[in-house]
Amino acid sequence: MIELTVNGKARKFDGDPDVPLLWYLRDELELTGSKFGCGMGLCGACTIHLDGEAVRSCVTPVSAAAGKKVVTIEGLSATGTHPLQAAWEKHNVAQCGYCQSGQIMQAAALLKQTPKPTDAQIDGAMDGNICRCGTYTRIREAIKTAAGVK
Repeated sequence: MIELTVNGKARKFDGDPDVPLLWYLRDELELTGSKFGCGMGLCGACTIHLDGEAVRSCVTPVSAAAGKKVVTIEGLSATGTHPLQAAWEKHNVAQCGYCQSGQIMQAAALLKQTPKPTDAQIDGAMDGNICRCGTYTRIREAIKTAAGVK
């Protein structure tokens, strides 16, 4: 039995410990904000926080979350008012929206580590989070707005 905390709530998982965390979150807990993109941890659509660190949930087994705190986009802000979510809206970042929860979760981890990032730090932290619509400039601007550096 694997015990973990998801968005502040104690959870238990008694299935295959090698199942990707993404499938547990989406299929069993019905937290569908994290998306399946590539299945290899390369695109970032499935990004969540594991003990405060951004991780790709499609390649992270549930066993890696044992005893840890998992935060999904649904747990970032119950009301959708996290500064990044507000900045995303202000800058009209999302087009198709598919990658955006992963983008926001990656950005939230960045701002936790680097509250006032430079453009280079933003670009470095966000590298590997792919946006099919190419809204990278708006993503950077939204992060700067949320950080209060714009």
